[in-house]
Amino acid sequence: MLSERAVYWNGKFVTWDEAQVHTMSHGFCRGSAIFDVFTLHATPVGRAVFRLDENARRFLRSAELLGMKLPFGADGFQRAVMDTVKANATVRQGIIKIMGFYSQISLGLTPPDAPLDIAIFVLDPAADLSGPGASDGTEATTATAGFSRWRKLDPRTVPIEAKAAANYLNSMVARSDAMARGFSHVVMLDTQGFVAEGGTESFFLVEDGRLVTSTLGTVLGSITRKSILEAAPAVGIEAREDRIAPERLFRADELFFANTVTKVLPLTRFEDREFAQAPGPVAGKLTALMADIVAGREPRFKHWLFPVD
Repeated sequence: MLSERAVYWNGKFVTWDEAQVHTMSHGFCRGSAIFDVFTLHATPVGRAVFRLDENARRFLRSAELLGMKLPFGADGFQRAVMDTVKANATVRQGIIKIMGFYSQISLGLTPPDAPLDIAIFVLDPAADLSGPGASDGTEATTATAGFSRWRKLDPRTVPIEAKAAANYLNSMVARSDAMARGFSHVVMLDTQGFVAEGGTESFFLVEDGRLVTSTLGTVLGSITRKSILEAAPAVGIEAREDRIAPERLFRADELFFANTVTKVLPLTRFEDREFAQAPGPVAGKLTALMADIVAGREPRFKHWLFPVD
């Protein structure tokens, strides 16, 4: 099915096989690329993109933090995404990924003095992605997790707020470390010893019916994280941010990840602790709420959906 996908490539559309850069490009050799991933949903009024405005802001912010030039602003970002979704009319629901990268061949450390190249992909994971590691387990409905010996990148070393490809080496080694211990996911601590986030997910715990997640500063400003914090009070769930000591995970009533695709991913096991019910009451309520929101059934959050058709 990938051969049928139209790819946005610097203002025009190319075939899947034409969307290539040289292996000596700066973006490939140095990891000088930024990206964003968000979702497309089928709703009663047609296809809609989830929180397109927030993703545009984050993509532009990533470029700003890294001193990268973009060929468009927020409006151009949104138009390019919408045009790409329209060019892939057979994808009714799925994933949108935008990449900004340097295609120039370069041996230097610092990037070329040029605007980023832009590529946008629209995929249906069920039809397009197969094989080990292709979807990174995003189709799962529950997870297991353990701590990693690797700590989250310190914000004094690189701008961790940027959704940069190079930053994810940190997540990759941490997830691999946890998987070697028999877990599907990882919980990372920051360099101060507090709970940060998962490899590519935000992390939440529930204490006495109240929702808690790590404060910004050492974690990515996830849009799914932000959405859950904003939506939780609508169903009577108190939500807050806090510095989370690791031992609180062993006393919490529920633990779950939040990511772009799954939205809420409850844990059945953390380290040697088993959870008899997953999702628990709070995660279950949030799962239902987010499903209603993305399907266009929740009028209070209708403004989060950007209609395509």
